[in-house]
Parts: sequence; structure tokens; C-alpha cells
Amino acid sequence: IGSNGSGKSTLLKMLSGVMYPYAGGVAVAGRIGALIEVRGGIHPDLTGKENIYLYGSLLGLRRKRVAELFDAIVDFAQLDQAINRQVKFYSSGMQMRLGFGVAAFLEPDVLLVDEVLAVGDSAFQQRCLQRMSEVHADGTTLVLVSHDLAAVEAMCSRALWLEQSFLRDDGNCRDVLNSYRKAVETRSSMEIHEFGGYHVRDVTIRNGKDGDSPRSFEPLEIGLTVQSPQSQHAWIYVGVTQGPATAIFTSRLETDLVEGQNRFRLRFDDLPLPRAGYSVWCAVTSNTTDLVPWHPVGSFEVMGPKLERAPRSIVRMSPVQLNSEWQTNVPEHEDHRFGPAASGSTHTDNGTPPAASSDAAGLEDLYPQGWLAQPSLPASIPPDEVEPDNA
Repeated sequence: IGSNGSGKSTLLKMLSGVMYPYAGGVAVAGRIGALIEVRGGIHPDLTGKENIYLYGSLLGLRRKRVAELFDAIVDFAQLDQAINRQVKFYSSGMQMRLGFGVAAFLEPDVLLVDEVLAVGDSAFQQRCLQRMSEVHADGTTLVLVSHDLAAVEAMCSRALWLEQSFLRDDGNCRDVLNSYRKAVETRSSMEIHEFGGYHVRDVTIRNGKDGDSPRSFEPLEIGLTVQSPQSQHAWIYVGVTQGPATAIFTSRLETDLVEGQNRFRLRFDDLPLPRAGYSVWCAVTSNTTDLVPWHPVGSFEVMGPKLERAPRSIVRMSPVQLNSEWQTNVPEHEDHRFGPAASGSTHTDNGTPPAASSDAAGLEDLYPQGWLAQPSLPASIPPDEVEPDNA
């Protein structure tokens, strides 16, 4: 991982033998399958079929072995109707599918994959991740370069963070990604975010229950001041991210700013985030323009359980974690309800049986904690003015 120009693709080219270092050395054992560019290893004047056999020959595979894998490659790339057409007449997506299918199915000992996965649609990306998981399970070493940190975390156990061609960090994938996200947030927060006299400052982040550090499944309170040079009807957006601008969740308030300082407080009930570092981003907009653009205004650490692992190759869209319960040995005719009336063994997300209760199962008993949380209302709105639909 690393920002643009840090040397990630250059490193892959050195591993594949396309380039050579002017100092030091690179050692790779076994066959290398490389997908560094959309047309990497693909000749445009040959047909898709001819390219498959040519690539296999370059990898040292016998023609008979390539023939055995041919149907699987064509089926994966979904090129049944175009396999005998010259590649120069393929779309970018078709070239991408052919290149990845050839690289991933011809039994490489080391598979190099660059950011080219961004060319395919979401369904193909998931098939690529699944295929990479399969070759990894067969003993192939996977080297993945990507700006999609969720995909990196889903596929990799070790991460290298490059910065201006130097190794900034190397270690457990989740730890390195957290350090990288913090660095991205730090660089963004160093920029000046004041436009025409509008400014967000004095941001406070705390546990809404006791004012201490934020904790999982407990309220989170965020306080902020919006400095305005004039009276203005505006919308205030506040979101929580893991460093980059992509928000895990957001909240919006429509309000009338007065000239000077405007203090606000936002409360999220039952914070559904695991233990990690997070950033608070904010924006202030009007009907026609951004008064203050989307930018980081603070950061905080959440104390609580670690994020539950997802299956390999499954990309987690957001690091959201909910309290949950499992019941085992439940008969098929059993009513689909949680509570004392249901038979079978019940286990919480940490594997321990919950405490028994003799009361009848109400809504609080039927759903995991946090599912019935009521949305917080701005402090400036009296309860009797809230419409029933918002309750």
C-alpha cells in the first residue's frame, strides 16, 4: 500500500523481471503470474485463444496442461463468444478478464496483481478476489497492490507500506492499515479549512455515558462550533471515517446559523464500532455552495472488542460491529424467536451463554442490543415539536 508515486508498481515490475534494481537484489522462486497492466502479457494482434497458449508457454507449461486449463480460463473470463477474436478488438473489461484469467489459472507460484482490478465491475472483482483466495489456499504467494484498503485487508495477512520508495512500515495487515489511515488523516487535517470566514473548530469527542473515552455499544457525543461571518441557512454534515474521506456513517442537521459562533452537539446511540482509531469529518453547505468542504476535524480511539473477521476474499464495506446471539440445535418447527421460550443453546458473540430470564420475551429480548436504539434529536428542538414520523 502507499500513495501514488511511492514505488508500488515499480516493485512489482522488479519482482516480475520487467525491470531491475540498480542496487540490492530481488529473489523470486518459481513461476510468476503477473497482472500489472490491463494488457500485461497479452498481445493485441493474437486471438484470446492464442494468447492463452502463448502465456502458458512463457511460464514453462506444456501445451497439454494449458489445454486442460483452457475451458476454466474461458469460463472465468466469460469470453466464450470472443475467444477466437483478436484481442485488439476487446473492450478494456474483456482484456482485463482475459489477462487475470490467464495469470491466475496457469498455476503460478507467485501471483502479482496491481490496481488493474479497478477496471472490472463489482461482480467480476468479487470473482477475482475469490480466485485469488483459491490460489492462495493452494500455496501460491499473492502480492497485491491496491488503494482499496478493504480488499487488502480481506486478502492479505502481511502489509508493506511504501512511501517515496522507502519502506515505511511492515507487519500485520490490520496494524499497518491502521497506521496508514492515521497518516492519511493527519495529512488532511494539516490543510487549512477556512473559506470566506466559515470555520469548524473546538471539536470535542467523548463517551456520551460518562464523558470518558468512546467505547463500543455506548453513546458517542460530538461537540463542535461553526464560525459564521453572517446569518445563513445551512446544512451541517458530520461523519465518522477510518482516515480517508469515505464515511462509515453520517448525520445531517438543517439549521439557521447566526453571525458569530454556533455551538452544536451530536449524539450517536450504541456506537457500532470495534476497537480501532477513527476520524470525525465535517462539512457545512448551503443551497448553492459548500461553505466548509468535507474535511477531518478530529480523531478518537474506540475501546472495545476487536473487529470480527470475515471470510477470506470477502470485502467488508464498513468496520461495523453489532452485538449478536446465536442459537444452536433449534428444531425446524421452533418459532423463530429469541428468548427464554426458545429451546436449544444460546451463545453471545463471545461464545458464552447469556443469563437466563424468567420474564416474557419483549422487544428488548427479541433483538440484539442496539437494534432498537432511538435516533438522537438536536438539542435545539423541543420534544413536543418533533413529528411522529421522526419518533
